[in-house]
Amino acid sequence: MKILLVEDEVSLASFIKKGLEAESFSTDVAYDGYIGKQLFQKNEYDVVILDVNLPSMNGFDLCQFIKRENERTPVLLLTALDSLDDKIRGFDAGADDYLPKPFAFRELLLRLRAVTKRHVLRHSTVLHLADLTLNLDTKVVTRAEKRIELTSKEFALLEYMLLHKGKIISRAELAERVWDTDFDSNTNVIDVYVNYLRKKIDKEFSSKLLHTVIGMGYSLHES
Repeated sequence: MKILLVEDEVSLASFIKKGLEAESFSTDVAYDGYIGKQLFQKNEYDVVILDVNLPSMNGFDLCQFIKRENERTPVLLLTALDSLDDKIRGFDAGADDYLPKPFAFRELLLRLRAVTKRHVLRHSTVLHLADLTLNLDTKVVTRAEKRIELTSKEFALLEYMLLHKGKIISRAELAERVWDTDFDSNTNVIDVYVNYLRKKIDKEFSSKLLHTVIGMGYSLHES
């Protein structure tokens, strides 16, 4: 996932960028609204994080510009302005979410994942990787045009991994996002379901898509 962060507080921008890149998110930083606008026009981003009180061009105006240029790009406002009127103004400008400062970095990650997932679901009913497809409307999964029958949990697991294809996903993340529970290191239920899924989407095909990254988790990508 590629992120544009527009934040004029240098130390905070550095902290956020470092944390995002530790999660394997590519992050460009602009320290004023005008540079943020230029970067957005020049590059494609999966999500934009905006401060509101920015030099040159404030976050509300930049948010409106972004939504005019590409309504599908999610925008998360990150600001110390947390009154109801400020939030209303932000959502009226087109923001998809609003996180007041100060904040916990973990919450920022959760908000980013939620807002990007909502946009993927809103604008695409079919997820795919190579010759593997998952249709969110019909709940049909195919590979090389051959239908694959999955249980509801296997489907949810594949959906999450397709939404984050190419990324290394830890067992703890899968427990939180697919099983909605804290990770129990004494259970192998996640590994079991990953193996179930691997047998169904990879066993009969020469090109493998579901990979184990030893000591880190799993990744869905082309070999």
